[in-house]
This record gives sequence, C-alpha cells and structure tokens, in this order.
Amino acid sequence: MKIVILDQNTLEDLSWESLHKLGDVTIYMDTPDECIEERTIEADIVITNKTVINRAVIEAAKNLKYIGVTATGYNIVDTQAASERGVVVTNVPAYGTDAVAQYVMAAILFHSNRIDLHSESVKNGDWMKNGNFSYWLRPLVEVAGKTVGIIGFGKIGYRVMELCRAFNMNILVYNRSKKEREDGFKYSSLNEIYEKSDYISMHLPLTAETEKIINEEALLKMKENAVFINSSRGGLVDEEALIRVLESGHLAMAILDAVSEEPIKDENKLLGIDRCIITPHYAWAPTETRQRLVTTVIQNIKAFIEGDIQNQVNG
Repeated sequence: MKIVILDQNTLEDLSWESLHKLGDVTIYMDTPDECIEERTIEADIVITNKTVINRAVIEAAKNLKYIGVTATGYNIVDTQAASERGVVVTNVPAYGTDAVAQYVMAAILFHSNRIDLHSESVKNGDWMKNGNFSYWLRPLVEVAGKTVGIIGFGKIGYRVMELCRAFNMNILVYNRSKKEREDGFKYSSLNEIYEKSDYISMHLPLTAETEKIINEEALLKMKENAVFINSSRGGLVDEEALIRVLESGHLAMAILDAVSEEPIKDENKLLGIDRCIITPHYAWAPTETRQRLVTTVIQNIKAFIEGDIQNQVNG
C-alpha cells in the first residue's frame, strides 16, 4: 500500500511509527493546491487534514482506495465523487470533545476574571502605586447563576453543558434535531438563547443551512453585555455583521477560535477590535488530544486494510 500524508504540519511532533508497518509512507508537511494531484496520483491511501480532495483529484488517482481525514469535519473531501469511485472516506469523530469544551470554559473564565490584564497591571507597578491591598481594573463577573446558551448539542455541546453545570450556571440548549432526552434538558429556540444568554457557545457543523447562521439580526438579539464564543467553524458567522455589531458597542466580547478564512488575513477588521479575542484555531490541539487523533487515524487505516471499515462517512 502506498500511503501519502498531505499535511502533517500540525501533527509532526507526534508518533506515526505504527503507520509505517502498514505500507510505504510518504509524508508532506504541507501541500499547495498545485501539487495535490501530483502527490496523490499513485497513492492507494491519502491522509488529509485541510488539503482539499476534490473530484478532479479523486478521478486522477487511479489507485486510490481510501481517504482518511485527520479531523471530525470532512467537507474538504468530495464524498460523492469518492463514493462513485468506490473510495472509502473516514474521519475521526469525537476525539477533541474534552479539549474543545475546555477551551469554552477557558473563554468564559477569561472574560470573567481577566487575569491577563491584572497580571500586566501588577507587573507595571500599579499595585504598588494603588496603595490598597486589592484593586480591579474593570468589573469582575461571577459565572454562577449566569446563563450559557449552547447552540449545537452533540458530544462537545453536551460536555460544555456538564462543565457549565459544575459552575452552577443556567443552561439553554438548541439543537437542529430535537430527540427525546432523559437528562432533564428541554430544547430552547435560537431566539430564546439570543435573548436570555450571558454566554453563547457555538457547536454546529458548517453546512449550507448553518452558514452565517449568526448574522446581524441574531447578534443584535443578544444581550448588550453578552459574550459570544465560536470554537466551531468560522463560516457559521457573518464576520462583516460581527464587525459592525462590535464596533457599535453591542456585546461585551467575542472570543473566536475560528474565522472564515484561515490563516486569518491581515485585512480582517476583527484584528483591530479590542473586544474581539482571536486564537489560532487551536482548541483541538492539546498534545493528548492530537495523539488520540493520530492513533485513531492509524486504527482506521488498519481496519480498512483488514476489511473491517470503521468511521466511514460516505456510502
């Protein structure tokens, strides 16, 4: 088996040793668009994270039997074209549940305590100049009793709920499918979440239906002092609308781990807004989480070779 990894750059510090036992492995740190076809044309197995595998690539790769996505989302692969060719496509579901939920809590606590501002102030000599045993630069927030609205109630959303519940927060939940629940939670409408939540956390997949679901109308329905958190996909948010709303003074803060175009572009106006905190799509990236991802990717390939396919996402 000829195995090609197209973009190992975010996983290069982890062990892929057991993969080499499954075939002839070629690893690229990154693959520019113009090189995708050349690097996959003789491959039996292609592994990708963000490199797009479209119909043209799939049809050109005559030996291709399997595409493994080193992520949960797999919209970078033309699954229809793969199915037509009999190519198996797999993903890695739920590997980052704890890590992303941890990020959401970090975002909530970042806003509530602003440890960064106060540490910087102390190091700048402000505590000595102040004269009091205690001071604060802006109102601090006790999260107990505050309401968090969770939009998307899959495994990550559910884990966020569990962590928020441990902080005695009130919880509102929206999900596109409303299955019967045994945990006491009733689904809320999006409008109820917008209007009642102090913190709103996004956990939806990016689809044609959810693209820019957070538009200007939705943002303006949120409380003026609400904190909007997106650790899901940048395309869920109309960024131009978010810029206008933040510049108008509405919303206390937006905390984003994903933007519409990544890496972020220098001209993105969100970079110039103080109340917009942006991190480089790293909620998924603790070492333990990424090693779990790599382990599952290799297990997926091994299962495919042995004829016991797991985590397939196409028919």
